Amino acid sequence: MTHNNPKLTAKIALYQPDIPQNTASIIRTCSCLGVKLEIIEPCGFTFHDKRFRRVVMDYLDEKMIKIYENSDQFFEALISHPDDRPFIRKLLYLQQINPS
Repeated sequence: MTHNNPKLTAKIALYQPDIPQNTASIIRTCSCLGVKLEIIEPCGFTFHDKRFRRVVMDYLDEKMIKIYENSDQFFEALISHPDDRPFIRKLLYLQQINPS
């Protein structure tokens, strides 16, 4: 399986998630697929929220989840990790064609 190779592992980043049930469902999906999850805070809920806990059940593998305090911390981590540089180039390209 490819998800055992750290260079081929997919990642999903959630930017300031608001809905605990949706976040928990994404965590379950990531757990089943062997995908790493990165959450950029602040979240609109706590991880002790009963709605979150009910949906996430026993799938919460904290080794597969990285939590960043803000987007600056997230992008600093991306820049410092050489395997993520193609992702950064794609983000910069998308920003050029769709400036906000």
